[in-house]
Amino acid sequence: MSKADYYETLGVERGADEKALKSAYRKLAMKFHPDRNPDDAEAEAKFKEVNEAYETLKDPQKRAAYDRFGHAAFENGGMGGGGGFGAAGGFSDIFEDIFGDMMGGARARRGGGRERGADLRYNMEITLEEAYAGKTAQIRVPSSMTCEVCNGSGAKPGSDPVTCSTCGGAGRVRAASGFFSIERTCPTCNGRGQTIEDPCTNCHGQGRVTQERSLSVNIPAGIEDGTRIRLSGEGEAGFRGGPTGDLYIFISVKPHEFFQRDGADLYCKVPISMAKAALGGQFEVATMDGAYARVKVPEGTQSGRQFRLKGKGMPILRQAQMGDLYIQISVETPQNLNKRQKELLQEFDEISAKENNPQSTGFFSRMKEFFDIGD
Repeated sequence: MSKADYYETLGVERGADEKALKSAYRKLAMKFHPDRNPDDAEAEAKFKEVNEAYETLKDPQKRAAYDRFGHAAFENGGMGGGGGFGAAGGFSDIFEDIFGDMMGGARARRGGGRERGADLRYNMEITLEEAYAGKTAQIRVPSSMTCEVCNGSGAKPGSDPVTCSTCGGAGRVRAASGFFSIERTCPTCNGRGQTIEDPCTNCHGQGRVTQERSLSVNIPAGIEDGTRIRLSGEGEAGFRGGPTGDLYIFISVKPHEFFQRDGADLYCKVPISMAKAALGGQFEVATMDGAYARVKVPEGTQSGRQFRLKGKGMPILRQAQMGDLYIQISVETPQNLNKRQKELLQEFDEISAKENNPQSTGFFSRMKEFFDIGD
């Protein structure tokens, strides 16, 4: 008895995209699921046909092989009778045979179908204050977890995965074509060496289900923007009982309204009046530890001058040391002057001597000399 066309089984066109395939599969799987059709052998057979069709068409390589050779692509070693590198597996499987062991790819799919779960990424944004003090954050992560019904085996309780009849449990099949003898991933078990005849109704043979988990993450004091925190074993559950992947927390620190960070040092630009810069004085500035530090401004302070507050910066990660806080002065030019203020400034400018403004006086003198400009 010949198999039905996979596209007809799912009720989709040959050019259907991944979204259309998934949508059709979900509707049919729900319709013919054994839980909804107890003791219905015909519905169970239809459920298996739908799963087989979807498993083939959702894989780009398998789909390409099926479109070219039909069901023959997966029979008798999978060469489709025509041989050549265009059959299922193709060049990618040859590449995998050569380099797979080196990169862990071939080994990952052997050993009873136990595959390592995928690593997950979680982006976390924190404030500069949180980076200074450290914190314990609670996050919720949707990921695949080991199915509790089948304990990750993928098989219905009371049954077990069986050795693949195509590859005999090796996970690889060998096919000869002319002078070539090519070993590639078994198309029946996808290199796992086992197949599941009676899948778990909870996870549909995957050995894992998607759930949202709550995790506690320790953010150490002094952590920097772009730091990656690894939580071992908190990624996706492995396929059919395989080892769990890892979860990586990527930290980004929000820009601060007053402070700019450079490693463990902080920078703060503080505007002061022209009078305070000229006459000298002092002011207080807030620090990251919640206190205030006093900054003394000497007479004649120029815009751009920096004052260092030792130990008032950020903690150095995992060290009992602190960075420094640098206060950069910006001298503010008076604005919106009234008549009397303008008169006073004009009078001050007229009585100012060269030594009162050495930078501007010296600059224009050097420029005249350089360009040989007379008075």
